[in-house]
Amino acid sequence: MLFVRSFAFNLAFYAVTTVIAVAGLPTLVSRRAVIRLAQFWGRLTLRLLHVLGGITVEFRGVENIPPGPLLVAAKHQSALETLALVTAFPDFAYILKRELLWIPLIGWYLSRSGMVAIDRSKGTRAMSAMNEAAADAIRDGRQLIIFPEGTRRAPGAPPAYKLGITHLYVALAVPCLPIALNTGLHWPRRSLVRRPGNAVIEFLAPVPPGLERVRFLEVVQERIETASDALLAAGRAELAARGHTVPEPAGQAERPGSRVA
Repeated sequence: MLFVRSFAFNLAFYAVTTVIAVAGLPTLVSRRAVIRLAQFWGRLTLRLLHVLGGITVEFRGVENIPPGPLLVAAKHQSALETLALVTAFPDFAYILKRELLWIPLIGWYLSRSGMVAIDRSKGTRAMSAMNEAAADAIRDGRQLIIFPEGTRRAPGAPPAYKLGITHLYVALAVPCLPIALNTGLHWPRRSLVRRPGNAVIEFLAPVPPGLERVRFLEVVQERIETASDALLAAGRAELAARGHTVPEPAGQAERPGSRVA
């Protein structure tokens, strides 16, 4: 049954995404129209995930989301949070690698919607370009989403936070909203399996601007990792109760707690 439901969702997801990407081409005339299309796509995907995949995405702590321009720092375990978070913010912008803009059709939407693309081949110059593009997004009142670890990490893997978020925090001088989650248990990276259950995305207390760089990174990592560990423990217990194979925490024996990488 697990594989049947996973197959049904994956088939519907890619079909719907293709149809929306083609039918939505007229929205490319307007950045805000593209944002609204992405939010529609996100809501529809979450509905399909619930009906076909048996996964309910629960947003907790929405009262912690400040209004206006914002730096959002999210744990990254899965593609699920990437599409779910577009439904949570009125005018989001992701920080992403430039290569994603080269994807046929999808890259047009990413470019037109004002995502902040980073050319990693430029080294330190990439950081300056990122800060400039991010500042433009913040001046427009947008919510700038970054995954501080840079890539998806398996649930329970040791944290590997990068310094890019500290540069943004200092340069932008806006609150930073940390996000914890357990989505990797239900939509694992590099897998087509979708495990039924309650996937949780939790908005934590925002960090006000003005902290020193090292202290800021310590606070953000501690909040995200502590809350994510609690969500993972609850999620594993739920999966076990449902009779599903529960993934072991990757690298748990070497997990460094609040160490800043």
